[in-house]
Amino acid sequence: MIPVQKLRVLIVDDEKHICELIKTYFYEEFEVTAVNDGEHALATYRKGRFDLLVLDIMLPGTSGWDICRQVRQTGDTPIIMLTAKDDDVDKILGLELGADDYVTKPFNPRELLARAKAVLRRSNANREGVSQFIEYPGIVIDKSSRRAAVRNRELELTPKEFDLLWLFASNPDMVLSREQLVQKVWGFDFMGDTRTIDNTVKRLRRKLESVPDAPLFVYTVWGVGYRFEVPAE
Repeated sequence: MIPVQKLRVLIVDDEKHICELIKTYFYEEFEVTAVNDGEHALATYRKGRFDLLVLDIMLPGTSGWDICRQVRQTGDTPIIMLTAKDDDVDKILGLELGADDYVTKPFNPRELLARAKAVLRRSNANREGVSQFIEYPGIVIDKSSRRAAVRNRELELTPKEFDLLWLFASNPDMVLSREQLVQKVWGFDFMGDTRTIDNTVKRLRRKLESVPDAPLFVYTVWGVGYRFEVPAE
């Protein structure tokens, strides 16, 4: 019988006992690598293929914020952020940078394991059977490289702006409510308000419309949400 290959998890926390605690609960189902500082974490991530990152925010050297940002520039590996502060601002910033979930210390390791499995299930479901490339008149979006261009001019998008654009373009002419945007882009435990969603959409729309002669893509449906409209040839 061919053994089942375990998914690989990178744990990044400067508290070694936290790493050992997570290892204890994860080792039966995952292959776990643990490091204790930001620079070592980035080097380890770049050398190996990991299916999930469990990432502390406060690290010596490179912070968890910076690691999350750099990981999101090159790929969509699921990320769970750890923090000692139960602060909505920290949570919103982590989710804006592209984190998939957020756990506050002290935490129940069984809950962290359950959240890890849930994040991986969502990530796998999003990847299965979905094209990594969308092209409409005037716009090209490549999910594999997380790049988008309007009129052959590449856009500089944050992780959340890109995720929003991909969701809009994957559902052309469909009105998406703010609740749907929260669920699909920010995650089930998003603690912000509708202003965060509206402001992110405004920034995205401003970047899309900054290109000369760019068509309109994202329309506001008052009282409901937003709609992505495919421009005519």
